[in-house]
Amino acid sequence: MIQVNNISQSFPDQVLFENISFNIQAGERCGLIGRNGSGKSTIFSLILNEKQPDSGEISIPKGYKISSLEQHINFTKDTVLEECTQVLEGESKYDFHKAEKILSGLGFSEEDFSKSPNSFSGGYQIRINLCKALLTEPNLLLLDEPTNYLDILSLRWLRSFLNSFKGEVIIITHDKDFMNSVTTHTMGIYRKTLKKIKGSTNKFYEQLRLEDEIYEKTRENNEKKRAHLESFVERFSAKASKATQAQSKQKQLDKMQQMDQLESDSLMRIHFQYEDFSAKTLMDFENISFGHTKDNLLFKDLSFSINKKDRIGIIGKNGKGKSTLLNVIANELEPIQGKINSHQSVRKGHFGQTNVDRLTNSNTIIEEIQAENSALENTAVRNICGSLMFEGDLAQKKISVLSGGERNRVLLGKIIANKTNLLLLDEPTNHLDMESIEQLKNELKAYKGSVIIVTHNESFLREICDKLIIFHKNKAEVFDGGYNEFIEKIGWEEEQKGTRSKKQSGLSKKEIHTKRSAIIKERSKRCNPIKKEIEIIEEEIIKAEERLEVYNKDIIEATEKLDDKKILECSMQIGLIEKEIQDYFISLEKKEEDLQKESTYFDEQLEELE
Repeated sequence: MIQVNNISQSFPDQVLFENISFNIQAGERCGLIGRNGSGKSTIFSLILNEKQPDSGEISIPKGYKISSLEQHINFTKDTVLEECTQVLEGESKYDFHKAEKILSGLGFSEEDFSKSPNSFSGGYQIRINLCKALLTEPNLLLLDEPTNYLDILSLRWLRSFLNSFKGEVIIITHDKDFMNSVTTHTMGIYRKTLKKIKGSTNKFYEQLRLEDEIYEKTRENNEKKRAHLESFVERFSAKASKATQAQSKQKQLDKMQQMDQLESDSLMRIHFQYEDFSAKTLMDFENISFGHTKDNLLFKDLSFSINKKDRIGIIGKNGKGKSTLLNVIANELEPIQGKINSHQSVRKGHFGQTNVDRLTNSNTIIEEIQAENSALENTAVRNICGSLMFEGDLAQKKISVLSGGERNRVLLGKIIANKTNLLLLDEPTNHLDMESIEQLKNELKAYKGSVIIVTHNESFLREICDKLIIFHKNKAEVFDGGYNEFIEKIGWEEEQKGTRSKKQSGLSKKEIHTKRSAIIKERSKRCNPIKKEIEIIEEEIIKAEERLEVYNKDIIEATEKLDDKKILECSMQIGLIEKEIQDYFISLEKKEEDLQKESTYFDEQLEELE
């Protein structure tokens, strides 16, 4: 177990966190969340003893082994396999099969094992480091943004690996769906402190919202009570008949703690402007092919249309041509064969890594967005900057000093500066924090135009896309359906190969259908009652919050009337209801765990029939 006690960390111009404490118990897998710059990676550095806290201490048991995803690249061996297996120790020293299995899961082919690690792209080099971290079999695994470098297949493999990992894990990722699928606990850095709960990020944010709401109402009540007491003391302290009462009120004032107003984090408030489009089809692609040579094509004879309000996801392993296809759609690359028909009224907004690289380093953020649309007035440009969390003087920052996440936000600002009816987005969630990703997802749902998106974020695919272009089986093809339907009907070829030995054989299609129906029926029988219980608990929480709202209003009125008896009564009821709500959340968590356990059991049975 790791014990962190009252640690603080600050820089000359910023306090990251103060007097935070937490522990990591055996078998816990914790998601660490917080806004960009809140100190998440710093906590990793402190645990790894790469930095020392300003105060406090971190207690690590003797012999407790910690491994982390190293972002620094320093390869010393000639081949990928040699680079990875050098970390093996003891009885596992020559267990090359284990390294090969992890490398395969992370997207490396057998041919890649013998290649130089320095010959790979930056993303794949980070995967080599990830393989080395997983191979060491640590007690605690620290993973800082592993999802940024993985495609969907590797993410799905890593999810499975972490769920079967016997040690402890702390993971930082902005992919909420991935985090919730692998963690048992959530820790969040907010307002320079840290809170840890058992459960998902959704539960964490809900509890944070409730606590903030209760705190703010209590603060408002205290402020009103303070104002009344101060008014009484000021009016009657000089009168002999009221002097004793005034002194009593002053003592109450002196005992009252000052409650500061909660700081609110700035949020991204993105809104894409829409250019009306009356026709049905925006673009039509007939038998297009692209490759650096005719003998080395990334895709061949691909035909599809982009219709009004389409939501198309482009998915597949990294390096297969997803971004290239998006650049062809954006007319930044010409196909070597095939025909593209584009409606004259199409207005594109393109978010791509090549576009990020084209930002002018010498420009300020204001100048960069202004250059995109010279017709915009300064106020409109400032509003765009503010909506992307570049308020006030922050909008005067030069592009050259911006982080990757900030550059991505500037590129979104350039798209917002013009009206569009077709958005082309290449991994738009990279470097955005969890709250900003959620805001972007909601905006894309509300957008009236068409969206083509390259992403490894399965939550985005499930909630946004109704059609897919899939790079798999050495080709690209169109799938007329959403991501869940694709997984159910087709699935990933690589995963099917990996689980073939587990699957049942010798069953006819009729027998498989009968067995599938029986499993689904039994799943409904076991899961539906739990779902009903969850709904009942959620309804009780809503009712309790409504009662809490009534007593909060009553205590405000009692405070205005200086009715101490009523204030005491309301305070007691508020305390009881808050305890009741907390108990409901504990029950809700248990039921959600039961539902997850049952669902996983039946999902595995269904997978064996595929």
